[in-house]
Amino acid sequence: MYPLFDSFIINRLVPTDSFCRIANEVSAPYLVLNTHGEGLKLGYRAIERMVQVAEDSKADMVYSNRYVSKQDILQTVPTNEYQTGSIRDDFDFGSLLLIRTETLKRFVASNPESYQYAGLYQLRLYISRMGRIVHVNEYLYTEVEDDLRLSGEKQFDYVDPRNRLVQVEMEQVCTAHLKEMGALVHHATLKTIDTTEGEFPYEASVIIPVKNRAKTIGDAIQSVLSQESDFPYNLIVVDNHSTDGTTEIISRLANETPLITLICPERDDLGIGGCWDLAIRHSQCGRYVVQLDSDDLYSDKHTLQCIVDTFRRERCAMVVGSYRLCNFALETLPPGVIDHREWTEENGMNNALRINGLGAPRAFYTPVIREMGFPNVSYGEDYAVGIAISRQYRLGRIYEPIYLCRRWEGNSDAALSPERVAVHNHYKDSLRTQEIRARVNLSRH
Repeated sequence: MYPLFDSFIINRLVPTDSFCRIANEVSAPYLVLNTHGEGLKLGYRAIERMVQVAEDSKADMVYSNRYVSKQDILQTVPTNEYQTGSIRDDFDFGSLLLIRTETLKRFVASNPESYQYAGLYQLRLYISRMGRIVHVNEYLYTEVEDDLRLSGEKQFDYVDPRNRLVQVEMEQVCTAHLKEMGALVHHATLKTIDTTEGEFPYEASVIIPVKNRAKTIGDAIQSVLSQESDFPYNLIVVDNHSTDGTTEIISRLANETPLITLICPERDDLGIGGCWDLAIRHSQCGRYVVQLDSDDLYSDKHTLQCIVDTFRRERCAMVVGSYRLCNFALETLPPGVIDHREWTEENGMNNALRINGLGAPRAFYTPVIREMGFPNVSYGEDYAVGIAISRQYRLGRIYEPIYLCRRWEGNSDAALSPERVAVHNHYKDSLRTQEIRARVNLSRH
C-alpha cells in the first residue's frame, strides 16, 4: 500500500530551491511540512485527519490548532481562519502544514523567483491565489515552546534591524502577490494635499485618548506642553471614563493653561478609535492631528515642529515617525529604535499590507481624516485608517526617533493571551481583506 504522505522538516525561512528539491523527492499525494523540528508531538491520527479534511474539501493546504507546552504548562493555541487579507509573512499557521503534492509541483513548474529566506511565504501566497487553504479547528499536535518572552516583547521581532535581509525578500514576494491579484497601488497615482485648505483654530493638535493612566498621563501632557514651534498648537485629551484619578490630574493641568481641551464623553461605548473620532471633529481641532499615547513621550521639544514641517514639505495626508523602545527610566530596550525602514517612497503603500503596524507617532491631515473617520475599536484603529490613506495619498516618513515608547507592566499589550493575540490578528487580517478588495476595485476603474 502506498503512503498517503511524505514528511519533511524545514526551517520557516527556507529557500525557494528547497521546494524544487522536495517536489522531486515526494511521491505520495500529500507532503507534511514540520517547521518546528523534533520538539513536536502528533496527536492521535493527526495527519490522517488533515488528509481527510484535504480530501473532503479539495484543499491545497491544511493547518490546524495546536497545544503549546511552555515550562511544562500546556496551553491551547487557536489559529485564525485564513482569508484574503492574511498576507502577513508571520501569519500563525502553527508548525505543521499539509500540502497537496500536485499543488507544490505546479508551483515549481511556474518557475518562481528564487529567494534565500522567503520560499515558504512565496509558496503559501501562491496557494492562496491558485487554490484553497483550509483551517482545521481542532488541536492536532503539541509544540514545545522555547521562547518564554511575553507577547509585548515578541511583537517587535519583525522590525528588528538584524532581520533586514529577510524583510526585503518578504516585501518582494508580497509585492508580486498583490500585483498578481490586481491590488498593487502605484506611487505615481497618489494624491497630495492642499496645505491651505479650510480654517482651523490651531495649526496642529496633539490628541491623547486615555483611560486609567494616572501613573503616566501627567508626563505625557508635560511632553506636549514643552514643545517649541513656529505655529500655534493645542492638546485635546479624551478621558474615557477614568476612575483612578486620571481625570483629576488632567483637570488640574487644564486649569493652568488654555492649551488643553478636556473631552469627557457622555457615551460609554467608545473605544480608542471612537475617542479619536470625537477629537478630530471638535471645534478646537487643528489642521494637523498628532498622536501621543498616554503611556508615552515625545523624545524632545522639537517633535511637533518636525512633523508639521514634513506635512508642509511633502504635502502628504499622513506622517509616521520613528520611536525608541524604553523602560520607565527611559533606558533603551531591545531592539531599540523602531524606524520601519521597510517603508519606501515607491512601495511603502503596498508593503503596509504585509506588516502589522506602520510606526509611531502617527499624524493626519485633518480634512482627510475627518472624511474617513476612525473605526470605534480599541485595537488597530490607526492601522485601519493608515492603510486606507496610503491607497489614495502620499505618506511622509521620519526615520529619526522622535517618540519614546515606554514599556511597562501597565501597557495594554504587555502580556496578551494566545486567544487575545489571535483576536487582534484576525481583526487586522479583516482590515487587509477589506483594503485589498478596495484596491482591486480601484485598479479596475
